[in-house]
Amino acid sequence: MINRRQQWQEAYDASVPADRPAERVTMSGVPLEPVYGPDDGDFPGQYPYTRGPYASMYRSRLWTMRMFAGFGTAEDTNWRFKEIIRSGGTGLSTAFDMPTLLGIDSDDPMARGEVGRCGVAIDSLSDMADLYSGIDLGEITTSMTINSPAAVIFAMFVAQAEAAGVHRSRLGGTLQNDILKEYQAQKEFVFPPRPSMRLVRDTIDFTAAEMPRWHSISISGYHIREAGSTAAEELAFTLANGFAYVELALEAGLPVDSFAPRLSFFFNAHIDFFEEIAKYRAARRIWARWMKERYGAQLERSMQLRFHTQTAGVSLTAQQPEVNIVRTAIEALAGVLGGTQSLHTNSMDEAMALPTEKAARIALRTQQVLAYETGVANVADPLGGSWFVEELTDEIERQAEELFVHLDDLGNGSMLEGVITGIEDNWFQGRIADSAYDIERRFNAGERVIVGVNRFTEGNDDDSIDLLKITNEDEARQVKRLDVVRHERDQSSVDAALATLAREAADPAINLMPTLVHAVGTYATLGEVMSTLADVFGRHVETPTI
Repeated sequence: MINRRQQWQEAYDASVPADRPAERVTMSGVPLEPVYGPDDGDFPGQYPYTRGPYASMYRSRLWTMRMFAGFGTAEDTNWRFKEIIRSGGTGLSTAFDMPTLLGIDSDDPMARGEVGRCGVAIDSLSDMADLYSGIDLGEITTSMTINSPAAVIFAMFVAQAEAAGVHRSRLGGTLQNDILKEYQAQKEFVFPPRPSMRLVRDTIDFTAAEMPRWHSISISGYHIREAGSTAAEELAFTLANGFAYVELALEAGLPVDSFAPRLSFFFNAHIDFFEEIAKYRAARRIWARWMKERYGAQLERSMQLRFHTQTAGVSLTAQQPEVNIVRTAIEALAGVLGGTQSLHTNSMDEAMALPTEKAARIALRTQQVLAYETGVANVADPLGGSWFVEELTDEIERQAEELFVHLDDLGNGSMLEGVITGIEDNWFQGRIADSAYDIERRFNAGERVIVGVNRFTEGNDDDSIDLLKITNEDEARQVKRLDVVRHERDQSSVDAALATLAREAADPAINLMPTLVHAVGTYATLGEVMSTLADVFGRHVETPTI
């Protein structure tokens, strides 16, 4: 009878390319096996995937070094993208400015002073064309961190790629598109939860039918953790949102295996090293079990949780910013040892500003040192079997399952209804706020040490670090560009496209993605499209908890 190791060996042999080194050794010449553990134990690439989604893990392919970038105008960010590629980055990740994240144009009075400050400003198809000019989107994968206006920005991305000669079926990458966590943590929402979920459903359906290389949602725990949650809450809330999106697609009539393989996740890599590794291992195990047992998934890829990791922005300090390089390296190592599929490393200066070119290059070099100098890519799940790590994995899973029970009860057996109800009655927001308060209390009491902040403060007076500055002139350039687009486009085509969008938005049975692609193709702006949808969907106002 074939044992689990033999099953793993067959999968491993089939997955390692012929041009990859067959043998790996330590610096002292000690040969290394691709994986360690008993013959009847768990192995990477085998259900429930605790040890990793793929049999060979990094022996066949390193994680994608996907550096997050975006500032100023589309032309500014295009230059940074090309610098990342020249420096060895293997994927792009786009940061948008606050007006874009909120679905307003750069010339809106509410945008004043924020254009290009925390990411790139995108108002129209013209900006999207400049953003990826000279970059082959059929070859490099692209991530876009945007949520409430995600369907509109995605429509611009598809339209400009096809105008550049890259058919939508060739596009690979990820749309964050995780609106649920906006209500829970990040607060960049526009429409109420239920019509927002309709847009998420439309992107899932659209990509499942026409874009086989595209991940329609990156279900994000990153922002939940940055808002102050515990590791277990980050894991539980993220997976609960994932289950809600699965049920949303199932309600729309999509077979689970038609869309689940293209769902991906986005986790935080915080500073508690072993807890983060255990969190990732528990996440894979929970997702696999729920997808198989509750949602009836048959395909392995539907059960294999794959995720991007970003080191913790909230762990960075303005004091002694060079120490942030150390924090980022440790957090990145946790992500790699936890089996991440792609990784962004924060720059040392991000507690104060968007990263300079030098700081961003050091952050990328951090990943390259991990990949090529440390040997951590030679063995899959090297901490598997550690009594501490296995126990911590079990404990985080137990805490997460307790939270799932509450949400399932809240939704009367539906995770989709449980999550939406938990948002509407501020349960998520309250849990995250309580955890954030507890962390801050322990910091202020000195129970939690932050180097350079509440201990070891020698050197805090050194303010010699250079910072990237986005100026009012950058904002003026973007507003002028938008004015040119408005004057040069065919306004009658814009008006007709927006009228069609309003009419179809009123019918929840219609998938809006084709209409959105057409609308942005007329150079309707982001703000105009979002306002048209808001006239139909309404705008969300959060009820504060007192």
